Amino acid sequence: MAESHLVVSLSGLTHDAPEALDRAVAFTAELRVRGVPVSQLLRPAGVPAASPLGRWMHERRAAGDALVLHGYDHATAPIVMPRVGRRAEFAALPRHEAGLRLVAARRALTALGLRTDLFVPPRWLASPGTVDALREQGFGVLADENGVHFLREPGTPLLRSRVLGFRVSGERHPLADDRRAAEAWRCRVLVAEVTRTVRRGGLVRINVRAKDLKRPARRAAVLAAVDAALGLGAAPTTYRVTVAARAA
Repeated sequence: MAESHLVVSLSGLTHDAPEALDRAVAFTAELRVRGVPVSQLLRPAGVPAASPLGRWMHERRAAGDALVLHGYDHATAPIVMPRVGRRAEFAALPRHEAGLRLVAARRALTALGLRTDLFVPPRWLASPGTVDALREQGFGVLADENGVHFLREPGTPLLRSRVLGFRVSGERHPLADDRRAAEAWRCRVLVAEVTRTVRRGGLVRINVRAKDLKRPARRAAVLAAVDAALGLGAAPTTYRVTVAARAA
């Protein structure tokens, strides 16, 4: 079986939701016991430097997690592409406007005493103009819905990999009318997709949103998927070092 790598990311934390941060701390601790670092996706706008979230991001970076810029404030222009939906901040921006938002986001990070050259756009959607702006500003990695782009390499090579998690898609699954059954179905699908990807030798990307951790079944499913990936030999990593996964 070809070598596989595992990236677990966490998004959706805000400074005004202490209960969500408590759940994230507990979840991250369980991953740490398993030897799995986390790629922490941070939206920096409005986060006070002295807030528990700001301090925790410093702690997690020191512990080996990767800090990933996750947009600026997740606001979109009044007119956006129909498939984009709400909060897809960088999905339709031209290069100049994307660059301005990236500058604002980096300033907000600097105010927190943090910096990174890793970027994940809100909703995992980045316009061509955003890609150009990221490259111009020296970002090294862009992770979007298609995979991981290495922006400093000629031709911007792509390590293809879907984002797995509990995002609602436009497809209607067989148990959509039974919420409990539908939730169990989503959890089974996550574990099955992770297992299948590891066996193929690909890069496994699991994204957990802060609101997912409120649901015990989803939290348990993610941990079961992580255990299955590790049991099949997947090497835990972050978006900081996925270049190793590309080489493999």
